[in-house]
Amino acid sequence: MKSYPLLILALLIGVSVMSFKTIDKGHTNENNFVKVGLSDFKLKLENLKSDVDLFKEEKISLEELQKSLSETRNSYKEIEFYIAYHYPEFSKTHLNAAPLFRIEAAGTTAYTLPPEGLQVLDELIFSDEAHEQKDKIIDITNFLYNNYNSFYLSSIKNGTSQGKNKTLPLRIELIRIYTLGLTGFDTPGSLNISEEASHAFQGMKKYIQNDSYFKNYNTGIADRMFSDAVDYLSKNKDFETFDRIEFYKKHLQPIYEELGKWDGNKDDLQEFSGWNASNKNFFNSDFLNPYFFTLLKDSEDNDELRSLGKKIFYDETLSDNGKMSCATCHLPENAFTDLKTKSLSNVEGKTVLRNSPSLYNAVFAKRFFYDMRAYYLEQQAEHVIYNSEEFNTSYESIIRKLKTNPEYKKAFKKAYKNGNIDKQTFSKALSSYVASLNSFDSDFDRFMRNEKEISDDAKKGFNLFMGKANCATCHFAPLFSGLVPPFFNENESEVLGITKKPVQNLPLEIDSDRGRIKSNVKKEDSWIYENSFKTTTVRNIALTKPYFHNGAFNTLEEVLEFYNEGGAEGLGLEIKNQTLPADKLELTPLEIKQIIAFLNSLTDISKTKSK
Repeated sequence: MKSYPLLILALLIGVSVMSFKTIDKGHTNENNFVKVGLSDFKLKLENLKSDVDLFKEEKISLEELQKSLSETRNSYKEIEFYIAYHYPEFSKTHLNAAPLFRIEAAGTTAYTLPPEGLQVLDELIFSDEAHEQKDKIIDITNFLYNNYNSFYLSSIKNGTSQGKNKTLPLRIELIRIYTLGLTGFDTPGSLNISEEASHAFQGMKKYIQNDSYFKNYNTGIADRMFSDAVDYLSKNKDFETFDRIEFYKKHLQPIYEELGKWDGNKDDLQEFSGWNASNKNFFNSDFLNPYFFTLLKDSEDNDELRSLGKKIFYDETLSDNGKMSCATCHLPENAFTDLKTKSLSNVEGKTVLRNSPSLYNAVFAKRFFYDMRAYYLEQQAEHVIYNSEEFNTSYESIIRKLKTNPEYKKAFKKAYKNGNIDKQTFSKALSSYVASLNSFDSDFDRFMRNEKEISDDAKKGFNLFMGKANCATCHFAPLFSGLVPPFFNENESEVLGITKKPVQNLPLEIDSDRGRIKSNVKKEDSWIYENSFKTTTVRNIALTKPYFHNGAFNTLEEVLEFYNEGGAEGLGLEIKNQTLPADKLELTPLEIKQIIAFLNSLTDISKTKSK
C-alpha cells in the first residue's frame, strides 16, 4: 500500500474545474434507468460517507465498511457504461482513478496530484492498513462525494448527454469489463471481479429494457445473453480460478458481436478513441484503427506508399555516414529488433542509450520511445534522424538525396499524384510501412477466434497472466501493452525498479537510467516519473530478447522471477513511487512455465514475408 499526502482540496479544486468534458455535446432526457442509476449511486455515496465516519468512531466494523464500499461500487458499476462513456475524463480522474499519482495541467503549470476515487478506496479499505488510514479514507470519500454531487446536480439541471449510437457505451463497457475488471485492475484491494462484472451486465440489460430507442432491435437475444453471463459470474467468483477464456468465448464476445449489429458503424468515437467500432472480436487484426495513432490518414494510404516506405526503411544511404538504416536496429527476422543489449550507434564501439523495441504493432501507441518523449510515429522517426548517435542528419539533407535519385522520384510519383518529395510525404511513406507491421495472427489470436487449439499450459498461462500474476494490469489485452483500454487513446509508463542484472546476480543495484523524468517533456518533469518507462507489448516477446529498456535480462524466466519478487521494492531496494505492487506473487515454477507457454503463443511474424 502506497502512502501519499492528504488531499489538498483547495489546490485540487483549483486545477480540476468541474466542466465534465464529454465526447459529444448533445443533451437529452435519458431513459428513467439512467436517472434512477445516477440517484442510486449518489445515495450509496451518502451512505458510504456516513459509514467512514462511523468506522473512525469504531461504531461499525471493517467488514461492515467493506460491505458499504462494495454496495457503492456495485451501484457505480450499474451506471458506469453511461458515465464513463459520456464523461470519460471526469470518470477516469475523479470517480474511479487508478491508485497512482498523476499529472494534471492548469494553464502552463502542471501539478502532481494524489489519486482519488473508488479504486483508491478499494485498495485502502480492503488492506491491512485500513485502521491506520481512517483519516485518509474520510478525506478521499468526502472528496469523491463532493465531486459526484456537483456532477449530479449539473446533470439534473442541464440534462445528460447522449451520442448518435447508443450501443457504443455498452460495447465499450464490455471492453472495460474484460481488460480492467476481470484482471483486478479496477479492484486492487477486494479483487471482487465477478460481483462487479455482474452488476455491470445487469445495468446494461436494464438500460436496454428501459429505453425505447432499442425497440426496433431484436433485444431478446441480447437479454438472454446478459442473463447467461450473470449466471456464469454468480457461479464463478474466485479471482484466481476464474476462466477468462471460457467467459470470453461463451459470453462476452457473443454479446459484443451481437450489440455491434444494432447500430451499424455509426461511430461517435473516431476522433477520441483508437478502437474500431466495426470490430467483432478483440483478437481480430481490426480491433484497433492504425490511422488514429498516426498523422497518416486511411484515405492517403495505398500499396505504392507502403512500398515506398519500405524502400526508405532499408536505405542506408539516407544516414549521414551511409551505413545506417532503420533496419540496422530493427531486423525483420528478429521481429524488428536487433537482439542486442543496447543498439549500436554510428560511432564504432558505442551503443545508444537503450534496447531496441519491436516494431510489430508499434503504431498502436500515443507516445513513443521508452521515455515517451515523442507524441507521434512521425516524431519518433524525427528523433532518430537528428540524433547524433544514430542517423546524425536532417530532413533537409535526406530530401536533397531523394530529389536527386531517379528511382525515388519515380516511386514518389507512384505514391503521390503530385510527386512531391518533402518532409511530409517522406514521413507518411515511412509511417505507412511501419503501420502495416501488425501482428494479430498468432496461435493465441487464432485460438480466441476458434480457429485452432493451443496447449493446456498456454491456456493456464493466459489465465495466470490475466489474474494471479498481475501482468494484464499493465500489459492490457488484447494488444498486451500499456495502451490503456477501453478507449485506447493514452499510454502508461511504469516504475518497476529494473536492476542492472537479473535478480540471481548479487549484489543487486537499480539501473541508473532515470527514464521518463529525463524526456524533456516539461509538463511531466515530476518525481513520479523517476525510473518510469513505457510499457511495451509482450507480443512476439519470445523473439525479442534481451528484455527491458537496458537489455539486462536474457530469458523470460529471469523477467518473470523479477516480477515474482515484487520488483525493486520487493527485492529490498529503495525506489520512489514504484507502481508495481511490491508483494511477492508466489508463482510456482510450473506457473512460470505456463505463463511462458502463453507468451510463446503470441508469436506472429507473418508480416515479415508478406511486406
